[in-house]
Amino acid sequence: MVNRCIGIDPELPHARQTRTLHRMSTPAAITLLAWDRLLGAGARALRIARAELRRAGLPPLEWYDILAALERRGASRPRDLQRVVGIEQYNLSRLLTRMEAAGLVDMTHCPEDGRGQIVALTEAGAAQRAAMWPAYAGAIHGAIETRLGPDERIQLAGMLDKVAPTPAQ
Repeated sequence: MVNRCIGIDPELPHARQTRTLHRMSTPAAITLLAWDRLLGAGARALRIARAELRRAGLPPLEWYDILAALERRGASRPRDLQRVVGIEQYNLSRLLTRMEAAGLVDMTHCPEDGRGQIVALTEAGAAQRAAMWPAYAGAIHGAIETRLGPDERIQLAGMLDKVAPTPAQ
């Protein structure tokens, strides 16, 4: 099966380039099934984790991800955090403002770039991350550990690393 998408015809001279249809192969049915299952599993896992944190009266999952990244990496610029946690810049700025107001992070001006900022974890932030972990760990246990044996978890981690490699830290 062939999909058609709009593109520029590289064979035409620059002055005459027009939009043309290019052929692109459609992924195999099993690939589409794998894609749907991957997206569905990720969405379900996030729903479970968010529900566990909410049930425990804890902040949102995104706060945990930011706090954990700062704990692992140390003070960071927001653009570096954005790459690690995968939160869009506009949303990250909003979350960091709320987290700073809650005393979980400190925001200071970057000495190398007066316009930039550095985000650092506070003691309260480290304590909050630690308080969130049991609920998050319970969600992970329920979503994966109770459903897959050790060998299956190793296989899953290996397959996911092939399709979604961990960004460079």
